[in-house]
Amino acid sequence: MAEPAGDDQPNDYTIAAVDRALGLLEILGRIGPTNLADLAQEAQCTRTGAFRLLRTMSARGFVVQDGPRGNWRLGARLGALRHIASEQGALAITAAPRLAMLAQEIGEVVYLLHRSGVEAEILAIHQSKTELHRYGAVGVRWPLHAGGGRLLLAYAPGIVLEQLFSMPLPRFTPVTITDPKRITGELARIRTRGWLITENEAELGTASIGVPIRDESGEVVASTTVFGPTLRLRGARLRELLPKVMQAADDISRILGWNDRRGNGPSS
Repeated sequence: MAEPAGDDQPNDYTIAAVDRALGLLEILGRIGPTNLADLAQEAQCTRTGAFRLLRTMSARGFVVQDGPRGNWRLGARLGALRHIASEQGALAITAAPRLAMLAQEIGEVVYLLHRSGVEAEILAIHQSKTELHRYGAVGVRWPLHAGGGRLLLAYAPGIVLEQLFSMPLPRFTPVTITDPKRITGELARIRTRGWLITENEAELGTASIGVPIRDESGEVVASTTVFGPTLRLRGARLRELLPKVMQAADDISRILGWNDRRGNGPSS
């Protein structure tokens, strides 16, 4: 068996068929269930070639077809692999360079959060200065209704909201929102804006900016969140940082395969 070429002998080890198959998966994730003709056109390959790749991936559960001549869509096998990848820390590793860049740019602590059941969990922390105070550590969790966790609640399945409202909601500060009706209204506004700014909700004297991170299907899998003291993060400073946090979250989402065509910016 031939040895891989050294650094002084550049070589392309790309396997064309694998590359095309992955491209088909990305297209299905981006545009949803699609017929063979449109899928082949989008992938810039022949229908026969696309069909053979789809049938191969279908046998492994990566794609499924709605009947003999129906649309093709992503299969459940991908969801299982995504769960495994999450457990292995793939998301934190993928997001790390961009989050570190954001922390360096804004001079604040940046967190990668995700939803674990009815709680928000810290997956990673990035900071540019050692003297900055961290609020929590990797693995720390808190209820979704409070502070930055509410951003993840806004995009969670309905069953999560039902589970959360079935239990007492702790009040961490005088301004923590615990009324289910008010929380539900807040969630709708978060989904409309695409971001969340909070002050003094999870801990007095702190503020947060959160923006969702999406995967190739558009599902929110985590958030880019900045936490800091209200001495620095308040008023105009929060609004100044928001576009930078949004850009970082969008960059990570695109790395994960999301193609945003909305073009939304910060709004009131």
